[in-house]
Amino acid sequence: MYKTIALIAFAGILTACSKSPSKVQSEKVEQLSTSPFEAGKPITITFEKGKEFYHPLIVFWVEDENGKYIETLYASKSIATGVFRYGVNEKGKWKEGERRRSAALPYWGHKRGFKAPDGLYLPTPENPLPDAVTGATPTSNFEIKTNVNSGLKKFTIYMEINQTWDWNNYWHNNRFPDDEEYKTSCQPALVYSVNIDAYGSNAEFELKPIGHSHPSGKTGELFPDLSGFTTALEIAKKVMVRVGS
Repeated sequence: MYKTIALIAFAGILTACSKSPSKVQSEKVEQLSTSPFEAGKPITITFEKGKEFYHPLIVFWVEDENGKYIETLYASKSIATGVFRYGVNEKGKWKEGERRRSAALPYWGHKRGFKAPDGLYLPTPENPLPDAVTGATPTSNFEIKTNVNSGLKKFTIYMEINQTWDWNNYWHNNRFPDDEEYKTSCQPALVYSVNIDAYGSNAEFELKPIGHSHPSGKTGELFPDLSGFTTALEIAKKVMVRVGS
């Protein structure tokens, strides 16, 4: 009997030890910093990943209270440069290379309003976003320390997020069989936002989903109906903005 108890206790210790690395990983917070303005009001964006988080493309930007695009605050490096780690398939092997993904983050792309020579509203290797607002896509929870134009008192922070291979019963791979761009996105990119009154220092605001982008990125339209979304809504668990240092 004592041997049985000892074995159970030892097994419990092993189980606890085996769980500890993943627990530590889930609590890790990656630190990022961007400088979209030379001087401005500091803000901190905190992203807590959801259970469906798996290296999504992410962009944050700011608009004034009238809905005018002001500047990108952070963008995943691949979409910001047009060069993806798995961008080119040569002889069955994926290699880094240029790739155009119009369905990735189209609401932001059209809001930004820079049209590339190929007609897409995406940065290119020849005309990428500046290093001051780009960074590698985080692999865990993360925090972005950045700033907004000090002249903005009331503004809106947006996030657009997209993750491939997340088909579901509504957004399935035969929904638009002739649209190859749709197939690179699966569930379309989600758009989150929050309105901020910067008069209150150290105030916190939570971004909430407000709609989704065009399934293949053909337009900059925002579609408010999210009834067909499932796992895409669980990529982010909570996204907060804190105004002030």
